[in-house]
Amino acid sequence: MSLGTTIKSIQDIMRKDVGVDGDAQRIGQLVWMLFLKIYDDRESEQELMDEKFVSVIPEPLRWRSWAADDEGITGDELLDFANTKLFPQLKKLSADGPNHDRAILVREIFADAYNYMKSGTLMRQVINRLNKDIDFNDSKKRHALGEIYEQVLRDLQGAGNAGEYYTPRAVTQFAVDMIDPKLGESLLDPACGTGGFLACAIESVRKKHVKKPKDEAKLQASIHGVEKKPLPHLLCTTNMILHGIDVPNQIRHDNTLSRPLRDYTNRDRVDIIMTNPPFGGMEEDGIENNFPADFRTRETADLFLVLIMTLLKKGGRCAVVLPDGTLFGEGMKTRLKEKLLTDCNLHTIVRLPKGVFSPYTSINTNILFFEKGEPTEAIWYYEHPYPEGYKSYSKTKPMCIEEFEPEKGWWKKRKETEQAWCVAIGDIRERNFNLDIKNPSAHEDTHEDPDTLLARYEEEKAAASEIREQLRKVLSDALDGRE
Repeated sequence: MSLGTTIKSIQDIMRKDVGVDGDAQRIGQLVWMLFLKIYDDRESEQELMDEKFVSVIPEPLRWRSWAADDEGITGDELLDFANTKLFPQLKKLSADGPNHDRAILVREIFADAYNYMKSGTLMRQVINRLNKDIDFNDSKKRHALGEIYEQVLRDLQGAGNAGEYYTPRAVTQFAVDMIDPKLGESLLDPACGTGGFLACAIESVRKKHVKKPKDEAKLQASIHGVEKKPLPHLLCTTNMILHGIDVPNQIRHDNTLSRPLRDYTNRDRVDIIMTNPPFGGMEEDGIENNFPADFRTRETADLFLVLIMTLLKKGGRCAVVLPDGTLFGEGMKTRLKEKLLTDCNLHTIVRLPKGVFSPYTSINTNILFFEKGEPTEAIWYYEHPYPEGYKSYSKTKPMCIEEFEPEKGWWKKRKETEQAWCVAIGDIRERNFNLDIKNPSAHEDTHEDPDTLLARYEEEKAAASEIREQLRKVLSDALDGRE
């Protein structure tokens, strides 16, 4: 049985519970249970390696003590335990002692967690299903946590409206392979979601460079992430534990955009940023004031691009997933792209095919690769094709990492092909920094893609709105000056 099917069946059990109202509560209920189970599995590994290991969770509250036995407590006894012992004690877990970081982590996880279920019998059914069907001790299955989140997003149908999309494993793996992080390089995902980019980077560095315990410690200290929403933040924290980050307190629950750009210093800058920031969504009023006047907008993806350029060290590398609208947008987007090409070497844009983020959105997307410190002289484009016989991706035919082998082979020995072409910076300036440059080898379509036209319309409407606002301010200032 697939993990998605298991999660769906668990939520079907929860739907019978009168205390759980809606998918959001069902998912919240599921996630704290997953955390405790995975945390307990990880502690079992640590106990084998260190006979002096002591859990920060009191013994009666550990998953193994009350949940692991299928014939364990159930009904009113289980419900009373969860409501009067488990949650109150974990929310107030003492941070005194040598393992205070672990205690703080567990306490913060449960600060925003709730037990919504009213039936201890149904809760026992959910717990037994988790014990039976979900086992992440096999390292090959650890990326399946992303599948859980993918199922979460399908159930929370409104999530896509905020530009929140699960990044396919193939995309994160390809980006990590091309960026090739080294041991000791600081790495940040400022909109980390469930931690897909971070997990891939951890595996890559560990496989290539970690040889001694001190190497592992250096790796763990170099990984950083920030996530605004509670649910993906909790899933990311759990994901980091699955990937051997014992105390992932460097995964912060915060909005990276809420800090004024001028407050960042050299101490905040990093060697590598890999991210898929939310796109298509708008930030709350006032967030744009944290940015310089020339780059103020409420569009989330654009603000993240400004932030990325600020947070990279000189020589720092980035891979970022962005929609087509960023490439062809005008107004503030033009100024943003000019700054990007002036301050950074945008050496590669991989144009992804339609449907990569289906079913959440049909917006066309790209992976931009750049380095900070030298201006762009030319941009290489690579149009990623569908596999032979595909017209789109689907649940049964997802994007696979093997599809990127041609790009990997082309990467170090670049030449123009039917999939790859190069555009000089002079041509880009003549286009007023419109980076939406089509493959010259592609057959011309009689009609432009409707989604592209709609996206362009939205961009032009937003630009017109911005101009109207500027005119209104100019006229208001002029009238004030006459009084």
